[in-house]
Amino acid sequence: MTALDIPELSLVVLMGASGSGKSTFARQHFGPYETLSSDAFRGLVSNDESDQSSTAAAFDALQYVASKRLEAGLLTVIDATSVQPDARRRLVELARAHDVLPVAIVFDLPESVSVARNAARTDRDIPAGVVKRQSDQLRRSMRHLTKEGFRKVHVLRTLDDVAAASITRTRLLNDRSDEYGPFDAIGDVHGCRAELEALLARLGYEITRDDQGRPNDARHPEGRRAIFLGDLVDRGPDVVGVLRLAMGMVGSGNALAIPGNHEAKLVRALRGAKVTVSHGLEETLAQLAGESAEFREQVAAFCYDLVSHLVLDDGKLVVAHAGLKQQYHGRASGRVRAFALYGETTGESDEFGLPIRYPWAQDYRGKAVVLYGHTPVPTVEWINNTACLDTGCVFGGALSAMRYPEREVVSVPAERVWCEPVRPLGSVAPVRADGVLDLSDVQGKLIIETSLHGRVGIKEAQSAGGLETMSRWAADPRWLIYLPPTMSPPQASERERYLEHPDEAFAYFRGQGVTELICEEKHMGSRAMVLLVRDPARFGASDNWRGAILSRTGRPFFEPEAEARMLDALDKAVAWAGVWDEIGGDWVLLDGEMLPWSIKTGDLIRSHYASVGAAGVTATAAATSVLSRAAASGLDVGSLARRARARADNVERFRGVYRRYVGDPGEARFAPFQVLASGNATFESRDHGWHLAIADRLVSADPKVLTPTGRLRVDLGDPVSVDASVAWWERLTEAGGEGMVVKPFANLTRSGKGLVQPGIKVRGREYLRLIYGPDYTDTGSLTRLRDRDTGHKRSLAAREYALGIEALRRFTAGEPLWRVHEAVFGVLALESEPIDPRL
Repeated sequence: MTALDIPELSLVVLMGASGSGKSTFARQHFGPYETLSSDAFRGLVSNDESDQSSTAAAFDALQYVASKRLEAGLLTVIDATSVQPDARRRLVELARAHDVLPVAIVFDLPESVSVARNAARTDRDIPAGVVKRQSDQLRRSMRHLTKEGFRKVHVLRTLDDVAAASITRTRLLNDRSDEYGPFDAIGDVHGCRAELEALLARLGYEITRDDQGRPNDARHPEGRRAIFLGDLVDRGPDVVGVLRLAMGMVGSGNALAIPGNHEAKLVRALRGAKVTVSHGLEETLAQLAGESAEFREQVAAFCYDLVSHLVLDDGKLVVAHAGLKQQYHGRASGRVRAFALYGETTGESDEFGLPIRYPWAQDYRGKAVVLYGHTPVPTVEWINNTACLDTGCVFGGALSAMRYPEREVVSVPAERVWCEPVRPLGSVAPVRADGVLDLSDVQGKLIIETSLHGRVGIKEAQSAGGLETMSRWAADPRWLIYLPPTMSPPQASERERYLEHPDEAFAYFRGQGVTELICEEKHMGSRAMVLLVRDPARFGASDNWRGAILSRTGRPFFEPEAEARMLDALDKAVAWAGVWDEIGGDWVLLDGEMLPWSIKTGDLIRSHYASVGAAGVTATAAATSVLSRAAASGLDVGSLARRARARADNVERFRGVYRRYVGDPGEARFAPFQVLASGNATFESRDHGWHLAIADRLVSADPKVLTPTGRLRVDLGDPVSVDASVAWWERLTEAGGEGMVVKPFANLTRSGKGLVQPGIKVRGREYLRLIYGPDYTDTGSLTRLRDRDTGHKRSLAAREYALGIEALRRFTAGEPLWRVHEAVFGVLALESEPIDPRL
């Protein structure tokens, strides 16, 4: 038998041509729920496993399920051909997103085997030419699999190879969950050998020495083991002595060790890499220079082999040099290792020039105890089931250990200050409370970490703009858990009479590889978020509080009495439609449009649009009158008269547009189109068909208060479908409608270029007069307006979208309120970003 080594937590990709035996192999070697088959998912979304037209939808569904399994820490096997680089890239990205190792099992069997098997099948017809093409694609790809990111590649070339193969599930190196201790976790030693000996003695360890009297091991009579939390080296007086003792203890099984950032740098230096010799590395290299080459190589090998973090005691204890967020426990990736070694910084520096570290422990809510070091603290304190054990021994503080599971701290004082700290040892940030944002949180440059888009930077000027909006107008921050993103228009249309047209929106999504779209009617109203609540205490409100209706900038939409009436009607509709029962939870956040537009913008319409319209009518009427008299007197003013009549017509069209937005405030209506979150769940991964189906049920419950959203599915691979959607848009806009929003039907979508835009607005020719003025359709105006680049606007939309989803995920996960507000504030801040006025 040939054992194929598979990490217990990994994403296994079976790749090979149709008929190469992947599905049979999966049934033999993996559990029934572990394997996700592309054929099975095609059947789930289309009732036909051989329906190739449903492949895109099937893979969206497959990736969603795979994501949930990996999130839960379950081994997941993908049974698909995966012979194309793009298909594999998406799977590698999926593995990286969940910090698991991607593994490839390649079925490189003779082409004749696959052809013969497919010929014998009765459930589908796969031509030999297809098999040949798949086999060719696979063989061209095989030598690149490691470069593509696969950490292990197993190749089966013959039927005998397949028959002889067995799967061996191996634990990750960081999985020491079957080791129960008891342990003594020791903070950063930094070359302080005398203090380490004193601490071990106080902990009850018996130190042994070599024939030169140097300590080289320590054993506890009760079987306890030490855990070194990294940074054994640099800065202190006897780095070599500390290494000799720690290496001896690890070698004899009396200790475990994890690397610190200083060990990582030392390894690179010893292996000849170019590094900056600073922060004590110069002392370490000088001390090691007096040792034998054999000892230096032993040190390099010891430090290199250390695993980023360890999970111990059935997952109840995690040790990492700089700490570790819960979602990284037991995972393996470069991102996890970097966090374990260095932690996370805000991107800023303090008054001492040192990086400001992100206080991850204040947000930690995991069940595992996390013990770490890295950042010196004056005393050991528990913060949310975590404790930092670096008490700055080398800086004149103390060397500390934590007895586990007793949670008893044992310390010995430093003999002296061995290295003057740049930052005074007692200068530590206060523990962050769980409440709302402080002013200091939103001043200056900000870095906000998101799960969808990585780090989002907020400039100081943007922070000031967001602070202005939040402090002056925003609702109670306890109720402000989400804000929607800005929305980008398409690139300028190439059609003669249009600035915007569906053609360019479709072109964008084609370029992203997204072909299944939905076009939704763009209502002539204002974006609104409706928060309906059955447990007011969850939001810190009084017993009779029902929720809130907020604008896209977080302002209350109505006066309290009007808001209460609307919330009452919406709550009854949600209950009648059975939505509470379907989505669970005791609160729900709906996204939609509040109609008419004049509810929020009545003053704007009167003071701006109506004034412009009245002035335009007066001016064009006067000009037309003068030109009529001039023509009657025999002057040739034909071209001027035509221009005046055209401008008069443009003004009347302009007035016609804004008048459609005026309505009775007492007849407010809400057009829902998305369920954002409820209870402990967010719904950005549910397709828009699901969201709109719920919206339709709500409209049926109360058609007087709720308004339906027109929509049309689009398949970009079908010209008839595309033409039908363009015609639908033309009918909407010619009838006075604002236009439509084009969205990926699957909702949250990624491509190789990152996040795909959640929606692109395509506005009608007449509506755009409100944006660009009555005469924007003139040739010269259109030419200037077409010279616009949507790149920055789309970047802004992607960042705001990621921040909005991040806020919801943090809230539903029960994170501190200030963490939720951080992401919401980021959206408000980015809204102040200046953009091309032509967009």
